[in-house]
Amino acid sequence: NDGRSIRFTVQAPDNLAKYIAQKGSICINGISLTVNSVDGSQFGINIVPHTLKETTLNDAIIGTKVNLEVDVLARYMERLMKGDAAAKSCPAVTMELLQNSGFLER
Repeated sequence: NDGRSIRFTVQAPDNLAKYIAQKGSICINGISLTVNSVDGSQFGINIVPHTLKETTLNDAIIGTKVNLEVDVLARYMERLMKGDAAAKSCPAVTMELLQNSGFLER
């Protein structure tokens, strides 16, 4: 608690953790949030008091299980990078293209 927000740390299952990135989107129990930090399969979020009060996160305690939905863009990127048959009709996505488009740091 920094006075303006409450910090939550969430343990994601490995099959979802790979899609979670700092400053990316995550949906927890239907609440769309921004990821502030990532450490392995754990990630941190900050919740402002109003959001906390108006959502199911207000009742969360350590160990509470939550529903996670990861950013769909991350799933699309994985599919494109793997070269799935359905993605073959799309132009090639390369690391250079991602970097030039602002998705990767230079």
